Amino acid sequence: MLIRFGYEITVNCWQPTAMVTMMSLRPERGGDLRQGEAFTTDPSVQSSTYRDLFGNVCRRFVAPAGDLTLRSESVIEVSGDLDPVIGPDAIQHDVADLPDEVLIFLMGSRYCETDRLSQLAWNTFGHIPPGWARVQAICDYAHNHITFDYQQARATRTAFEAHEERTGVCRDFTHLAVTLCRAMNIPARYVNGHLGDIGVPVSGPMDFAAWMEVYLGGAWRTADPRNNVRRIGRIVISHGRDAADVAMITSFGPHILNRFEVVTEELKA
Repeated sequence: MLIRFGYEITVNCWQPTAMVTMMSLRPERGGDLRQGEAFTTDPSVQSSTYRDLFGNVCRRFVAPAGDLTLRSESVIEVSGDLDPVIGPDAIQHDVADLPDEVLIFLMGSRYCETDRLSQLAWNTFGHIPPGWARVQAICDYAHNHITFDYQQARATRTAFEAHEERTGVCRDFTHLAVTLCRAMNIPARYVNGHLGDIGVPVSGPMDFAAWMEVYLGGAWRTADPRNNVRRIGRIVISHGRDAADVAMITSFGPHILNRFEVVTEELKA
């Protein structure tokens, strides 16, 4: 299956402003590209890329005063299968046995206040066998506890606040589930990427999506508390401790977002 994905975003700056974007494909999937990233800007500006501490591809440039449109389009080949079924091999590791690089995904972070939700987590999930059953119970809880509402989106909402307010968007579902997993000593990382409406009813204008990956059985496994069903065609852009690590646009000065369009669609043969 081939999927075309990309974006067209217009920002307006009052003066020349340094920016960093994180909207390129994770390097591990580079071999699956059938059309490489075609990144352009209008007006044209010079840009360069680097990798951050998590291996995400970041692009840096200076936006001129006025409007700047960012465009990108790629085509990737995916299996066309639903997310893998997680089996009994997805055991929960003792913390002492985790690889060094995984430990950071057990710790609290900007939007994931493990200290404020730890007691709730143990009270609610402590009786569930460790491993995938516990992760699924956490996903079920987040999915049922929060009501999805674009109108209630807020960039500063934390996992604890999402739990108390019981409303939000995919990042809020993910922050809550990530925090509850970490509180139960399950490493969890926040993922940003493309997830088209393939095999499901069209849910509205396309946007970037957030889900999580948990470290069980020696591997990172996909879990999605927002949708809470297996899906087709996930395209990972970036991952980190929470949304603060994977911001799509970071500007070192004020800007206004005038246009935001994301495309993720299956290419028919």
